[in-house]
Amino acid sequence: MSWQGRRVLVTGADGFIGSHLVERLVVEGARVRAFCFYNSNGSLGWLDGARPEVRAALEVRLGDVRDARFVEEACQDVEVVFHLAALIAIPYSYRAAESFVDTNVRGTLNVLEAVRRQGCGRLVQTSTSEVYGTPMTLPIRETHPLHGQSPYAATKIAADKLCEAFYCTFGLPVVTVRPFNTYGPRQSTRAVLPTILVQLLQGRRQVALGNLTPRRDLTFVADTVEGLVKAGAVPGVEGDTIQLGTGRAVSIGELFETACRTLGVLAQPVAQAERFRPEAGEVMVLQSDPSRARERLGWEAQVPLEEGIARTASWLADHMHLYDPDRYHV
Repeated sequence: MSWQGRRVLVTGADGFIGSHLVERLVVEGARVRAFCFYNSNGSLGWLDGARPEVRAALEVRLGDVRDARFVEEACQDVEVVFHLAALIAIPYSYRAAESFVDTNVRGTLNVLEAVRRQGCGRLVQTSTSEVYGTPMTLPIRETHPLHGQSPYAATKIAADKLCEAFYCTFGLPVVTVRPFNTYGPRQSTRAVLPTILVQLLQGRRQVALGNLTPRRDLTFVADTVEGLVKAGAVPGVEGDTIQLGTGRAVSIGELFETACRTLGVLAQPVAQAERFRPEAGEVMVLQSDPSRARERLGWEAQVPLEEGIARTASWLADHMHLYDPDRYHV
């Protein structure tokens, strides 16, 4: 299906994945309305650095998904809504759970109601692999029970269940996409790979990290975006929940070694001085079964981990001025 001339809304367009999605949709010829979080200086987040032709093609709405009326206005005359706006920092969710409920749950409810009232043709809800908690079986399938091991995960479970309810109750054309750990250019040091790479690029040979044991299924951002685009276009997937992952899990320790090898440096991890993450809240392994994505979307991850790390490191090397050398948030 062609995106040429199709009207789309992307919430969270200013964020890591959202900005990449916006750029991809513009390249595909879509008429993109970029919903960015309101701020006093008019910043569009990562879209501030977008190519001039991308910026010129956008219709920007600065607002907040917690404002139901504003969300409904943003959904007017839109065919497909990609909902990515969310609070995502797990450690922060321990300290400010109410903020996560307001944005991730009530914000998603506002989007669902707006899509229903405006008659949008498809809503793509962006979920997270964190909704599974530490799994009972591997690889994780979409049918695995949900387990909120953090306030963040609990709010994403609630958002997913609201989408399920609106599909069952109102026939709302929503598909829930559940990316596993997406990484790539523009990701903050809240995530583990940028934390490793930024420190290595700064010449540090003792790299501050947390627990090296957890294992993660790491998906390059271009692959995640491809899955989202397909979820917005492939017919007959309404009501589905579809994972986006590689099917391969590596430990944080293995990821560190791969990053060192990719950059051609010798370094060692050291315990982070301060790390607020309760032991019972640590999800020990996330590894997807990507078979439903292959069957339903025709999607499969294309970028090998080593290549993705190299591409991420290259981007970071050119943008080190954006990263505070003394702040790491893993």
